[in-house]
Order: sequence, then structure tokens, then C-alpha cells
Amino acid sequence: MRPLGVLVLVLGVTGGIFYWTTRAAEKPAPPPPAPQVTEQPKQPAYTEGTASPDGIGKFFHGREISQVMGHPGIGWLERDEREQEEAPTRAIKALELPKDAVIADIGAGSGYYAFRISPQVPDGKVIAVDIQPEMLTFLKDRAKQLSITNVEPHLGTIDDLKLPDASLDAALLVDAYHEFSHPAEMLASMHRALKPGGRVFLLEFRAEDPRVPIKPLHKMTEAQARLEFEAAGFRFISNRRQLPWQHFMVFGK
Repeated sequence: MRPLGVLVLVLGVTGGIFYWTTRAAEKPAPPPPAPQVTEQPKQPAYTEGTASPDGIGKFFHGREISQVMGHPGIGWLERDEREQEEAPTRAIKALELPKDAVIADIGAGSGYYAFRISPQVPDGKVIAVDIQPEMLTFLKDRAKQLSITNVEPHLGTIDDLKLPDASLDAALLVDAYHEFSHPAEMLASMHRALKPGGRVFLLEFRAEDPRVPIKPLHKMTEAQARLEFEAAGFRFISNRRQLPWQHFMVFGK
């Protein structure tokens, strides 16, 4: 398409007659394109270092991640002294779950908590998440023995719960989070799996209390837990401080 002409009066004559002519208007130069800014993905706050006797040499927000207690530790999870040392009955009551709640017990292990929570959610269910098939086999057999039908064993991975988005009312982590080898990815996975307003109940042995007889890397301070969860987009709600050895921290989505 031809550019619009601009009528120009030329002060001259040809054969005694004034004449008119046109010439193309000059287009203004287009503005330079805006620079393309590519947002760089946030990298997990991991660093590497020398492993301590009970750690893996991988650090998250300055905290060394502990070694995992595998399925040979089922006996310790099911010990008779656990009620006295950890007061799980008190902890489960404090969850205050609606009867139709769907809650994930993440790092469920032998199902110690999952089976005790199940009567609290008769119209809901407990998704018992673990990454060790041996734990889930034990859990399935135990569910049959107890005739419990609303505990659902679920195999996750080290960096993903493998649960649908917005499928959980709550998530419970009991003495497990400090062992996650990929905590940044797992926190993101939990955040996705929770419904808006969903809650995370985090139970960890108190690192601030030297009287708690647990290995140092298997304990956490409230400050460290808040640092990691708040950086992942969770909101700290409270620390109920009602258990003998553990923090009872609540975070919201």
C-alpha cells in the first residue's frame, strides 16, 4: 500500500502557471523492541558439604539433612513407650479434623499415626504416603488385621507426593520431614496437593531442648522449620507446645 502523500505548495512557476506536487511523508522510526526478560527458575537452597556421622552432606537453608530411618526401624516406630514419650493420642486429638477430612500422613512408615487417625475421619480417609514399598506392605497387612478400610497406602517418590492438586484438607508429618532428601520439591508438592486453606501439621523433636534424647540431626528448631516452610509459601499459624518431646507446628496454605 502506498504511503499517504502530503500536499506541498511549491513557490515556482512553469510556463507562468503555479503547480502543485506531492511527496511521501516520512514515517517515524518504530520504537526499539522491549528487551526480553527471561525469568530464571528459583533454585533450591541446597549446598553440599562434609557429611556428619548421621547426615548426608546435603544442606537446605543451612540445615544438614539427616539419614533416613528405613523399614528395619518399624520396631522403634511401634514401641510401647511411644505414648509416654510423644503423647500421640494427645496430638491426634489436637488435629481437630472434620469427619469427612482427607488427610495425608506423609512418611507414614508403619501406619502408627494413620490407623489412630482413621476413626476421627469416618467419612473421609487417611492417605498413608511413604517411599518405601516395604513400609506400605506392612501397612496394608496391618490394615487387614485391624479391619480398617479408610487408610489408603500410597507410594510417593523422594521429590513428589504423586497426589492430585487441591486434593487434601490437611497433611501430617511426624518425625519425617528432617529426613527428606529433596525438601524444596516436597514442600512444593505439598503446597500443590493442599486445598486452599489446607493445613500442615508438623511434628518434630525439639532441637532447642537438650533433654530430648534424640540425635541432633533428627531434631529441628521452630525457627528453622519456619524458615523452610515460609520460604515455600506456607503461613505459620502456631506452635501448640503441648507434647513432651516434640514441636506441634501448624502451617496454612
